[in-house]
Amino acid sequence: MAEVGSENTANKEAGAGAGVEKTAMVVGIDESDHSFYALQWTLRHFFSIPVPLFKLVVVSAKPTPSSVVGLAGPGAADVIPFVESDLRRSSLRVIEKAKELCNLHSVSDVVYEIHEGDARNVLCEAVEKHHADMLVVGSHGYGAIKRAVLGSVSDYCAHHAHCTVMIVKKPKQHKH
Repeated sequence: MAEVGSENTANKEAGAGAGVEKTAMVVGIDESDHSFYALQWTLRHFFSIPVPLFKLVVVSAKPTPSSVVGLAGPGAADVIPFVESDLRRSSLRVIEKAKELCNLHSVSDVVYEIHEGDARNVLCEAVEKHHADMLVVGSHGYGAIKRAVLGSVSDYCAHHAHCTVMIVKKPKQHKH
């Protein structure tokens, strides 16, 4: 697990409700437009008020190099350091894009984390770690067959996360 950083990790809010700890909202992101749409939607709907009710935790899952390389046979071990480096760079780009979106919406009380592993498990573990009341994930909009083959992170989280799970669907672009 790598905690990328926290812009402001203070949980206490001055003024009204002083001394009351904010509950956490975990938003799972990856490199997809769907996850960034979900983050943007969440920022607009939950964090555009002067005193947000939640502490925002943005979590990205980085696959293990061995899960990407698989059983590639002889020489696969030689490739793993390169794959690890590429996965790390990709994860950092995802977090940087999330930081830009949060800054654009003037949200600074954010914890950013990258965890290695399968996104389904990573997100459910982040919910437990932060005692989150809500998990937000984007929907890739897979059909039944693709969802059955690839698995659905949102479906898994809806059944296994110990909190409310909000699945944000990106509206389809209509061609004119």
